[in-house]
Amino acid sequence: MPLIAAATGATPSRRPVWFMRQAGRSLPEYRALRADRGMLESCFDAGLVCEITMQPVRRHDTDAAILFSDIVVPLRAAGVDLDIVPGTGPVIASPIRTAADVEALPRLERDEVGAITSAIGLIIDELPPTVSLIGFAGAPFTLASYLIEGGPTRTYENTKRMMLAEPELWHGLMSRLTDLTITFLTAQIEAGVDAVQLFDSWAGTLSAAAYETYVAPHSTRVMAEIEKFGVPRIHFGVGTGELLPSMTQVGTEVIGVDWRLPLDEAAGRVGREVAIQGNLDPTALLSGREVVHGELTRIIAEGERAIAAGTPGHIVNLGHGVLPNTDADAITHAVDLIHSL
Repeated sequence: MPLIAAATGATPSRRPVWFMRQAGRSLPEYRALRADRGMLESCFDAGLVCEITMQPVRRHDTDAAILFSDIVVPLRAAGVDLDIVPGTGPVIASPIRTAADVEALPRLERDEVGAITSAIGLIIDELPPTVSLIGFAGAPFTLASYLIEGGPTRTYENTKRMMLAEPELWHGLMSRLTDLTITFLTAQIEAGVDAVQLFDSWAGTLSAAAYETYVAPHSTRVMAEIEKFGVPRIHFGVGTGELLPSMTQVGTEVIGVDWRLPLDEAAGRVGREVAIQGNLDPTALLSGREVVHGELTRIIAEGERAIAAGTPGHIVNLGHGVLPNTDADAITHAVDLIHSL
């Protein structure tokens, strides 16, 4: 598997590529399948999860499939009252603000994600032997931000207020979410995924000091608990250039890099201890083939310089997810180009 080889310091048979949100609204077959189904309903339908996960592999020839899901799925599975509102994102019915709210947060039991583990079995049966299956979960901080704010936010004011003003309450909530994340990732690994990605999507809103104090201990526990399974761990956040060393020290084999930082510079920041993943700006896929060719040529050259300097490997990806109005043919072209360069 090219992705596993790159993640573990071996030589891949070809340059591996997959895209965050490669399964989704950019694909006409996905839109047709989801026309009359809600997002969360789809995430708990094993057959549908399998089909949606496989769609970009069939169309684009990516080197990995990523399980079709959402970071709030384990919260919903545990019994948290939430919905994914089109055009908005996850919305929490009763945001967490007090110790009583934390105490009432339900715990996730393994059998509550049975539909997801069943889907993994179906996907494994369909995947070509050279294509990896990536499982994933939201990191405790990102889950906490949704639970506290009640939905997406630009300021994270309630989250940061709790973190700074009520650290005991904060760490209690983070501990509960760490348990949930470990349960969810363990279930996926035991069902057969080849690698996992921990999405700390909103960690970039924090200072390095705040991340080290309030977030890193909990993400470290997640990564330590799943290390024993021996599958590559990928750690990713948006706007985290200043946090990359800390995010690497949490424990990972691959660090994800968004488009704001050159890959070879990112590799230097993390001490060349781990493979790198990234980092095409998603908007490049909207900008025409000449732009995509130029950007990918630059990114691949950065990755090769990093490897020449001692970085274990490079997995090509976007610096965040595929934008919904991206032409599916642009993605296929990008994959073909990556494999040919």
